[in-house]
Amino acid sequence: MEYYYSGKAPCLALALAMAAAAIAVTPCAAQNSPQDFVNLHNAARNDVGVGPVSWDDSVAAFARSYAAQRAGDCALQHSGGGPNHYGENLFWGSAGKDWSASDAVAGSWVKEKQWYDHGSNSCSAPQGKSCGHYTQVVWRKSTAIGCARVVCNNGGVFITCNYNPPGNFNGQSPY
Repeated sequence: MEYYYSGKAPCLALALAMAAAAIAVTPCAAQNSPQDFVNLHNAARNDVGVGPVSWDDSVAAFARSYAAQRAGDCALQHSGGGPNHYGENLFWGSAGKDWSASDAVAGSWVKEKQWYDHGSNSCSAPQGKSCGHYTQVVWRKSTAIGCARVVCNNGGVFITCNYNPPGNFNGQSPY
C-alpha cells in the first residue's frame, strides 16, 4: 500500500492511512451472537416458506451447559435433548480455524439441502452424509432455538443448536 502526503494535516493524513491499512488487513471477527444464529436459521426457513425461529434463553442455557460438557473432548455426541427433549444439531471444527455460527448453520447443516427431496420427503445423501441437520433447521414446528459455541481443550470448536419443540419425526415432512 502506498501513502501519499498532501502537505496538509500530516498527522491526520497518516492516521487515516494507517487506519485504512489496519482495516484492510484485519480479518473480521467470527460472528457467533444469538442474532447471528437466528438470522442464519431464518434465512434457510424463509427460502422454503417456513416461519421464523426466535432465540429462547432456556433452550440456550441447555445448549451452553451441554457445550461446556463437550469442551473436554469436542466429541460429536448428542445430548439426548435433556429433560425437555429438545431437537439438536452438532458441529465440530478442527483446531486452527475460528469456526463460526455461519460455518455450522450455513456451511454445514443448511448445505445438506442439496440431498433433501421435499416431494418425496426423502434424503439421497451419499454414504456418510445426511439431510437431518437441514430438516431440523427448517422444521416448521420448531420455533425456538438456543445455540452455544465452545473452544475445546484440543483447540477444536464445538457448536450446538437446540430446538423447541424438536423436529425430525419419521414420516413427517419438515414443511
